[in-house]
Amino acid sequence: MVGILALQGDFEKHGDILSRLKVDYLYIKDKQELDKTDALIIPGGESTTLSMLIDRVNLRKELIRYSKNKSIFGTCAGMIMLSSTKNQDIKGSVDTLGVMNISVSRNSWGAQINSFEKSVDLEKFNIKSFNAIFIRAPKITKIEGNVGKVEYLGEEAILIDDGRHLACSFHPELDSDTRVHEYFLEKFFYGRK
Repeated sequence: MVGILALQGDFEKHGDILSRLKVDYLYIKDKQELDKTDALIIPGGESTTLSMLIDRVNLRKELIRYSKNKSIFGTCAGMIMLSSTKNQDIKGSVDTLGVMNISVSRNSWGAQINSFEKSVDLEKFNIKSFNAIFIRAPKITKIEGNVGKVEYLGEEAILIDDGRHLACSFHPELDSDTRVHEYFLEKFFYGRK
């Protein structure tokens, strides 16, 4: 069972992708639902709101505990939440989970009006010509420690696999292409069962 954190953001789009892949999933809003899952997706959305809602439903400690034994895939705001960026280093009030040894900068690709799509080759992930959709996307400012794979757009890291978790600065759920989700499932879900 794959969980999709369903507190805020476009979580239903991730559900659509998993449905197409015929993968059982559950929308997660509390600890009891989280405990039924074997992997988790934290969707994009607004990271300040997401951080606040995680605390409101008392999931912060549970998500950190979960991350020590199970894999999480974070997209856009999900990447921000997985990062180890300190609150004072992020504009706005975001208390990250500190799951991955990366630091990020919010909205670094520009405001909503600067959103864009770009075909990218994610060669280290064996994915060619993927339509990456960037909406108020974060940029990775620092990668520390052992990281398995990193893919770049120019000089900017946009997809990172640290051996347990996966994070991307774009929105793979907003297109019909399922390959980034398939990578996560093959490596971190099916591969760990």
